[in-house]
Amino acid sequence: MITFKPKTVTKRLLSVLPPRARDVLEKRYGLGVTSETHTLESIGKTYGVTRERVRQIENYGIQAIQKSDVYAEFNDAIDELKNAFESLGGVISETDLFNELSKDSSLHNHLYFILVVGDPFKRIKEDTSFNYRWCLEKKVSETVEAALKNIFESLGEDDLVSESEIIARLKNELGEIEEDLKNETILKRWLSISKQIDKNPLGEWGPASSPNVRAKGIRDYAYLAVKRHGSPMHFKEVADSIKELFNKKAHIATTHNELIKDKRFILVGRGLYALSEWGYSAGVVKDVLRDILNTHGPLTREEIIDKVRKERYVKDNTIIVNLQDVALFKKLSDGNYMLVE
Repeated sequence: MITFKPKTVTKRLLSVLPPRARDVLEKRYGLGVTSETHTLESIGKTYGVTRERVRQIENYGIQAIQKSDVYAEFNDAIDELKNAFESLGGVISETDLFNELSKDSSLHNHLYFILVVGDPFKRIKEDTSFNYRWCLEKKVSETVEAALKNIFESLGEDDLVSESEIIARLKNELGEIEEDLKNETILKRWLSISKQIDKNPLGEWGPASSPNVRAKGIRDYAYLAVKRHGSPMHFKEVADSIKELFNKKAHIATTHNELIKDKRFILVGRGLYALSEWGYSAGVVKDVLRDILNTHGPLTREEIIDKVRKERYVKDNTIIVNLQDVALFKKLSDGNYMLVE
């Protein structure tokens, strides 16, 4: 994106400083032969001074550069960076910013230094809600951050929404912000500023802390696989789907064991699992029969079969056999069934 040479710019800017100040800045920002950055403490040990004294030298060096005639030589480079910021949306996460400015990672430290020295650019520290980000105007940043917080607060822990939906929500939350900033590319970049919302391997968005987003094991991958499928799956199919979707090894027996242990899944047939969030009730067929009759009262055999089949993938005869348990179910004179009181 940039046309100027960052290393040439930083070399020229540093040239106005006395040797020690130049060396301190080169070490602090990784502008020397290597890109390694040094702490205030490690630089202090080199010169036999305190870390606070190193900080003073660093601040002196930056201010000296900003006041120098050489600084004015690079107004075009600063203007180019300002234009880049505006085209990127005015506020952008630090990681995205440097990747957009240059794919050459060896230039990132030099670009960072130029931004620190450059007067218009503001770096905002990371916190529990947001990553490090840069902006030109704090007002734009604050508007974006408020919108991202509102989206996070609207999401339940297990919620997952499509990328198009999360973008639409962000666009709506931004209100009267300039329309040219509401294009999809910029909105996607703004989403990456947040630490509280993120997307899972299938591109669905939700709370970053949720296992549905930060999948860590077979159970989480199984949940995403079944949810994507949209209907009950056999545990063998779930294992195959995990391999196909996530390129993760999923042994059939291990997958089955994990499904049994996780309350997010309900066994609805021979080896068939559904998500509990789909409304299926837990338990064996007798438990389902008991829940249905407790909820609806006396029902005909056909009505019972119909309702059980919505909860379990079992044969009609299996349902009828379970209804014969006289300790739990009673057949009335009109042919209906009810719970034994």
